Amino acid sequence: MNKGPQLSEIEQQQWVRKQYQAATKFLAQRGLMTESFSEADSRYLIPLVSVWKINLNDKSSVWTIAGDLPTDFADFSVATNAREAIRHFSFKWQMQAENLLKEENEQHHDFANLLIGKAEGLYDLFDKDEIWQVKAS
Repeated sequence: MNKGPQLSEIEQQQWVRKQYQAATKFLAQRGLMTESFSEADSRYLIPLVSVWKINLNDKSSVWTIAGDLPTDFADFSVATNAREAIRHFSFKWQMQAENLLKEENEQHHDFANLLIGKAEGLYDLFDKDEIWQVKAS
């Protein structure tokens, strides 16, 4: 799953920071103010996707996804870990795409096709056990 040249450690850190900023900005635009994130629960598959367990000011938590795909969020209760959150977003986007395809709007159809492609890519990531194995220190 190598996509292009390897990023340096600094570039990887910058990518992760950029995705976190995208995630928190997305939440803020929806009136959700962030307090912190759980580093232990969040996962980054650089340069494809980041999944964040973000803690909100109201003491609730959400899963937020960002990267080379649409930024989105869901209540923390939908998944027990980042891998399950990726599966949730995959299914959610498939359902959204199905509804968009029912409409007679070419822009909605274009977005639906984008969602379908990204949802299938997410499910492929979810399905790869080697990605999710914890590395020994």
